[in-house]
Amino acid sequence: MDKQPPGIFGHNRAALTSHYAVMPAVGVLDSRLPNFSNTVVRVLTSPAMGAQFAQILLEIGHDGGMTKSRDDGLEHFFYVAAGTADLDIGEMTHTLAAGGYAYVPPGLSYRLRNRADAVAKVIWIKRPYEKIDLPIPQALTGQRKNVPKVNKHTTGRYWQHLLPAGDMAFDMEVNILGFAPGTYFPCVETHVMEHGLYMLEGQGMYLLGNDWHECWASDFVYMGPFCPQFFYATGWEEAAYLLYKDVNRDVKF
Repeated sequence: MDKQPPGIFGHNRAALTSHYAVMPAVGVLDSRLPNFSNTVVRVLTSPAMGAQFAQILLEIGHDGGMTKSRDDGLEHFFYVAAGTADLDIGEMTHTLAAGGYAYVPPGLSYRLRNRADAVAKVIWIKRPYEKIDLPIPQALTGQRKNVPKVNKHTTGRYWQHLLPAGDMAFDMEVNILGFAPGTYFPCVETHVMEHGLYMLEGQGMYLLGNDWHECWASDFVYMGPFCPQFFYATGWEEAAYLLYKDVNRDVKF
């Protein structure tokens, strides 16, 4: 039997509280789902954690993915972190390379597959859509490199809005936030929105509640409503993460 590396016993960066979770990729065990083939499923958060959404990392091998179309009444967001994936939305097929993304509204069928040789890593966010007196949004696809970078509040920090910001028909946003080394939030944020955060590149220090956590590429962070939060980028390269949040709806009683 091979010896385990130093630090494996009693040392890890994972944390779970009633307000947040930090999930290093190494500790998120693989799962399986019905009607998927040649796919490793890693559930990052779900209602079992207290979240009002689910976020899943799919690692899809050659000719793997969903074995048939699905229509579950939920809304879905897919982001291809690596490789290439084909996504059927209704009758249309979209090929999404790394940095590609898609929104699937409720009421449309979808099917995700990988016909390429390399493994496709796809971030999958899903949740019930909160209907109001506006039409349900249409399906959309895009590519990260084509999305404008918008500076807000401070220099050296940008947003890329993958879903239309300010469109009240959407009940969620998915953005990419990028940070030059040494840049940070202008304040410690506390707000009603919950977050699912996936580190795409780089590294940094995250203040969650009263605790500091070092995070880097492939880590996942869940932040519940009103959890104090603050980030600054460390290291020598740009840090960026994919950020889900719920928006544009009144409080629930």
